[in-house]
Amino acid sequence: MIATSPTKLITDTWVTATWDEYLQNIEHPDCKKTKGYYYDGKYRIEMTPIGNDHSKDHCSIQTATSLFAISKQIAIDIRDNCSYRKTGFKEFQPDLSCYVGDNADAIPWGTGVINLDEYPTPDLVIEIANTSLSDDLGAKRLLYEELEIAEYWIVDVHNALVMAFKIENRGSRRVTESTILPGLEINVLTEALVRSRQSNHTQVGTWLLQQFQQ
Repeated sequence: MIATSPTKLITDTWVTATWDEYLQNIEHPDCKKTKGYYYDGKYRIEMTPIGNDHSKDHCSIQTATSLFAISKQIAIDIRDNCSYRKTGFKEFQPDLSCYVGDNADAIPWGTGVINLDEYPTPDLVIEIANTSLSDDLGAKRLLYEELEIAEYWIVDVHNALVMAFKIENRGSRRVTESTILPGLEINVLTEALVRSRQSNHTQVGTWLLQQFQQ
């Protein structure tokens, strides 16, 4: 199924298709402002979120992750809506993704879509779930388990909640402290989201630094 106009563009659901059909869709001019996923012979196209709530939580989590890594001198490289591709089989474009520690410098400048046949998968993937929570907990979680992403976070925008999962042996279990960023308690991230409902990022960031420096 190939999207030919905005009225025919199918979004926010998984569509059975070949890899070539997926590429024709995601590279179509109507899909310039979309995110694409391909897994298990199906693709999903999502419109790039433009709302305030999703955007603010996105920035809050990115800021918190950066501040923690900087305060603890952990090497990290963060990507915003970056595309990862295992040609013919899988593609994903998470809201945020991170290379940590020895992998922090794994991707050279000038790289476009990151080819997973050439480069490692990110150590941490983060999805901001405003309208996509069930899918982020479902099919995307299975995708990241199969790719053996080390850690996966889901930000539940409506409930101001961060859920973190450690992935190993192609399965996952929920954790209360990050294993990729040792010492980072997930409830601190959740509290930062709660505070962000009434405070700006400078105020939340100041509070986060106080927590991280204890």
